[in-house]
Amino acid sequence: MTDVETLAALASEIDTTCRLTGTFVLRSGRTADEYFDKYRFEADPRLLDRVAAQLALLVPTDTEVLAGLEMGGIPVVTALGRHTGLPCAFVRKTAKAYGTARLAEGAELAGRRVLVVEDVVTSGGQVVISTGQLRELGARVEHALCVIDRTEGGAQALTRHGVTLRALLTRADLEAHRTR
Repeated sequence: MTDVETLAALASEIDTTCRLTGTFVLRSGRTADEYFDKYRFEADPRLLDRVAAQLALLVPTDTEVLAGLEMGGIPVVTALGRHTGLPCAFVRKTAKAYGTARLAEGAELAGRRVLVVEDVVTSGGQVVISTGQLRELGARVEHALCVIDRTEGGAQALTRHGVTLRALLTRADLEAHRTR
């Protein structure tokens, strides 16, 4: 298979695995008859491994640490670390109030080139917030990597904060197999 065929097959499998039909209440309060459950591809070890193998090709060569964002970025970064051999950090939305009381657990971040890893980017809001927090801890963050960019302004929001988003797939890639 060519790279294009491999990505198309992966997009098709992710969409088939994650797209649910029924009645769902969305975060906005609206009701929908379809729902994309991103955790389903992360919970399938074989599918997640194939995703990570393709993501590894997008990791900037100067990356020293992979930082997965809570919650969906954690399984992705763990699988990606296996393919790249890079150490990982697990980033909370807020620092815990007990134990180490750290925002990021795992690899040391200060002074290192850190790649922020997320499962799905929509507006980019959480990546922007977490990037700012990681920079306050001394991390050098210039890139973020996601499995799926919903192309709803996330890449542009990150650019405004000095971060370049690299995405394995877009919403259009996922939808493309359904129109064939």
